[in-house]
Amino acid sequence: MESLHMALSILVPLFFLAFAIFKKSQPASSKLPRSYPIFGSFFTFWKNKERFAQWTADLVLASPNLTCPIDLGFGRKVVATANVDNVRHILKSNFQNYGKGPFIRSTFKDFLGDGILNVDGESWKFQRQLSIQAFNTRSLRKFVEDVVDSELSDRLLPILKKAASERTVLDFQDILQRFAFDNICMIAFGYDPQYLLPSLPETKFAVAFENSTRDSRERVNSIAPIFWKIKRALNIGSEKQLEIAVREVRDFAKELVSGKKRELQAEKSLHSVDLLSRFLSSGHSDENFGVDIVINFILAGRDTTSAALTWFFWLLSSHPEVENQILKETKQKAEETSYDEVKNMVYTHAALCETMRLYPPVATDTKSAMSDDVLPDGTVMKKGMRVTYHPYAMGRVEKLWGADWAEFRPVRWLERKEEAGKWSFVNRDSYSYPVFQAGPRICLGKDMAFLQMKAVVAGVMQQFKVVPVAGPEPVYVTVITAKMKGGFPVRIEERAQFGS
Repeated sequence: MESLHMALSILVPLFFLAFAIFKKSQPASSKLPRSYPIFGSFFTFWKNKERFAQWTADLVLASPNLTCPIDLGFGRKVVATANVDNVRHILKSNFQNYGKGPFIRSTFKDFLGDGILNVDGESWKFQRQLSIQAFNTRSLRKFVEDVVDSELSDRLLPILKKAASERTVLDFQDILQRFAFDNICMIAFGYDPQYLLPSLPETKFAVAFENSTRDSRERVNSIAPIFWKIKRALNIGSEKQLEIAVREVRDFAKELVSGKKRELQAEKSLHSVDLLSRFLSSGHSDENFGVDIVINFILAGRDTTSAALTWFFWLLSSHPEVENQILKETKQKAEETSYDEVKNMVYTHAALCETMRLYPPVATDTKSAMSDDVLPDGTVMKKGMRVTYHPYAMGRVEKLWGADWAEFRPVRWLERKEEAGKWSFVNRDSYSYPVFQAGPRICLGKDMAFLQMKAVVAGVMQQFKVVPVAGPEPVYVTVITAKMKGGFPVRIEERAQFGS
């Protein structure tokens, strides 16, 4: 404790001295943020922490090679890049040299443990292989279809119908997050948290999970790891809140894992098809391992699809020509929500990809260099340096998307087939469009995500029109995944007939 007080007595005055200098300084003339001894560009970073994606995208896009070094202070140097060759190098060509690294692992260790999203090396390979085996089964795919269909027909659509009849305003972002949370909990470990009920309950597990996500992200915003570590040692502020939230999440997950193990032992065979059952039935019954699996899969699948759908419905409201095209397609594909059938929803697929180009669910992702390296554009990476590839910025690169990159145009993903009126989808290189990552760590749940999103689009649009409440343009903010700041208030209108 004495050493903690000593550290505080040195760092706090230093912090305020540097801040005073920063306040008196004139803005830098270049796009690069002003850097100070010891503190680097931390104060500019702090000023822009709620618009981190936009701030760093401006820096990257202003650079001739789409790569920008940023000094965050206290020896923390980050290279941000939207250079396709760099992204391919990091995610594929020199994949073994770029992992989560000690900064990310320690920052999220309390929450994510040693789960697949927070580990490298052999532990990651092992979990990845188990995940591949689990995802590549017809039974899981059928289970996912059933879960999505049930949540859609029994919960989401009735809530929208009630809102339409009563002319109430809904936070559609919250509704979609609840929908996704119920879905991923059922798919991950066969548990229904009943988060999307007409009463919109504050389910303890869901709230604790949200708090854990938010407070873990606060560690990233800290001026240096020592600050949040001091707060954790003293059990104060956001660290105290994080400790409480993580304990609730992990205790609840332990109960689920223990219950699932008892269920599987009693059955003596695998009847459950959720992901946790598959992992435990593969002979890996360690409780902590099971808890980490649960938490990591929920984080991976909870807010990504809901974030994409939130921005999709907002964009649709100001692009009636796109809405009409999707209405025609969903009418043709009514009642089709299986993996094979939704593949034919080509225009809808393009509109979702275009949405995620402009508003990716994960704006940036950071890796750490395991040894010295040089990126293809000549940027020198020293061992321990972090590099952030930037899907948000990459969706705004004119060289990749054309002079009309700022426009919402699903047809940029399509080309006409020889048959009149038929579209075919044109895939983009995953290193130019790393919304689902790329290379060995590419998202295994990509197909599952598109199934869920297309099912929601078809189910909602066949019956309802989502009308945003008038107000300023929504703000894109990032926690771990991206959100619409302040929610997405809408009114729901029933469609009198298809296409209205």
